[in-house]
Amino acid sequence: MPVLLLFLAALAACSVSTTPGGSTAGASQEAGDGPLVVGFSQATQQSPFYVQLREGAEAAAKKAGATLYFADAGGDVTKQNNDVQDLITRQIDVLLINPVDPQGVQPGLAAAKAAGVSVVTVDRPVAEGAVAHVGRDNKAMGELVGKRLSEELGAKGGTVIEIKGDAGGAVARDRSAGFHEAVKANPKIKIVEGPYADYVRAKAVTAMQDLLQVNPGVAAVYAHNDDMALGALKVLNESGKSKVLVAGVDGLMEAVKEISGGGQYVATALNDPISLGSKAVETVLKVGKGEKVEPSIDAGTELIDRDNAAPYTGSGEFAQAREQ
Repeated sequence: MPVLLLFLAALAACSVSTTPGGSTAGASQEAGDGPLVVGFSQATQQSPFYVQLREGAEAAAKKAGATLYFADAGGDVTKQNNDVQDLITRQIDVLLINPVDPQGVQPGLAAAKAAGVSVVTVDRPVAEGAVAHVGRDNKAMGELVGKRLSEELGAKGGTVIEIKGDAGGAVARDRSAGFHEAVKANPKIKIVEGPYADYVRAKAVTAMQDLLQVNPGVAAVYAHNDDMALGALKVLNESGKSKVLVAGVDGLMEAVKEISGGGQYVATALNDPISLGSKAVETVLKVGKGEKVEPSIDAGTELIDRDNAAPYTGSGEFAQAREQ
């Protein structure tokens, strides 16, 4: 048994990074004494959004004096389940998880339950196994962007290519459903559903190149995040399609600046990852202290278009949520 424990500890050290908080960092909280120990299992770091989400969580944990262990699943649900097991061996008090797949991650959630570790999800929810979810209304985001894009296309309508996020993910499902709901009032709009590009720009570039071959008369592109939308924009520019409208989600600053510049990028929806990570850790801390929290916590969103992009423009990687 001692040999097995040493092996697990070594394995965890290879895949988990630490943000310390407090002079007794690493010790599990007992009866409210000592710093809270949080395990954060992230779905991937291949998108700027997820990098910033991690940074927001780490900053909030450090400010609160909590210890945060971080693990990147790299888009692999099997690795994520293993990461959760590694985090549990670190004697964490609460698990914060952004699941690669809501169903596939159930073994990890079951392990957390067996170990007496409470679970909070962020960005992507699960059907069961978590005491709370912190995220934004992704259907509302899709609706906001869909309504704006439909207004831009007007009575003429046209073909809209949709580049999707991840297969089976609630975020992709909701952003798609909201968009479809918003544009269905315009019978002149035809949606061509493209492949899943996993929220990665390079994959969206390849997808758009293929889609443009089949749909040369496309009027607009809607992608489930700005990173993919910017990949589509690159292909459109290279193909001389300067009149094709583009819209995304997340408020990536590169996209906000495109919108502010008055070009073909028309809209995005605010999804500040720094504030989302901070809100998630705030919730985790309450759970760790035994406080009651709501099962679903909405961090809020807003449409960013040509009319209001200027105030959101700044030096950060994403547009920041404004104080209400």
